[in-house]
Amino acid sequence: MKFHFNLLIRVRAMDTNGNKIDWSAHQSGQMGEEAAMRRKTEEIGKKRGKSLKNNWELYLFILPALLYILFYCYYPMYGVQIAFKNYRVSEGITGGEWVGFAHFVKFLANPVSWELIRNTLSISLLSLVIGFPSPILFALIVNELKGKRFKRVVQTVSYAPHFISTVVLVSMLTAFLDPSTGIVNKLLGAAGLGPFPFMSNSDWFAGVYVISDVWQHMGWNAVIYLAALAGIDYELHEAAMMDGASRLQRIWHINLPGILPTIAILLILQTGNLMSVGFEKVFLMQNPLNLETSEIISTFVYKMGLQYRQYSYSTAIGLFNSVVNLILLVTVNCCAKKASGHGLW
Repeated sequence: MKFHFNLLIRVRAMDTNGNKIDWSAHQSGQMGEEAAMRRKTEEIGKKRGKSLKNNWELYLFILPALLYILFYCYYPMYGVQIAFKNYRVSEGITGGEWVGFAHFVKFLANPVSWELIRNTLSISLLSLVIGFPSPILFALIVNELKGKRFKRVVQTVSYAPHFISTVVLVSMLTAFLDPSTGIVNKLLGAAGLGPFPFMSNSDWFAGVYVISDVWQHMGWNAVIYLAALAGIDYELHEAAMMDGASRLQRIWHINLPGILPTIAILLILQTGNLMSVGFEKVFLMQNPLNLETSEIISTFVYKMGLQYRQYSYSTAIGLFNSVVNLILLVTVNCCAKKASGHGLW
């Protein structure tokens, strides 16, 4: 019997239903897909190499930021291991007895931990509910202002508080909200109200923190929304005005959808920091009278680590806080991706 060998050998077989299978076509298809994938990979490699060669100046500008992140953000994470040890300064980071999750269990078993989580979440949620929409509304209002000079004045005045240091801001709060000499209580007294111990009453702490934070950062946070509004095609507004749409209708149906991707991304980032409240401002506003609601996770970590020198315990609390923030970030990003199609990745 004479056999003829070709590039493709047609081998026919039978499947379970008795149908003929042409294995040569299947194999040739696989070979074609593999070749196409190899060509595609080679093309991508060539494009990346060409992009790096043509835009090396841009990559050079990115290099300092990458080095900063590597040395000041990732490299210190080497010390996180002390959260699982009984760290002693004399033995170094790699020394010390390994205790596993003992410090985490100790923190969660402590009744104070739930008060810390409650205080942290109450301030963060109030900041999210009041502080997040404020720059959006402010940007929409500023965007509708007609006079360019007046618009610039409003923007400049709203940006200025952002550059006030936290120490100066808390000093201003202490002076303005003083029960006897503060201007706020004097105005309330003229209206027949007060005086109110804003800085010493634990019930007022979260409100004072959030309202002062909105006043300080609302204008600055509105910059990114103003930039997004500037990118909306004005022809959409012209078409809407020809159809008789009012200003509010144009804001609702054109401006808000136009900045929705920006809103979604910033909301994800802020939600991912729910367990992180600014340490400096809270610490400076603290006093023995408002400690019931002003003691949060970050201030507790500071006291345990630097004042009481419980380094492993404080590191474990900080790591727990970071892990919760990461879980929140990933969860909110997935929900936002499914709901609106916009996310961080």
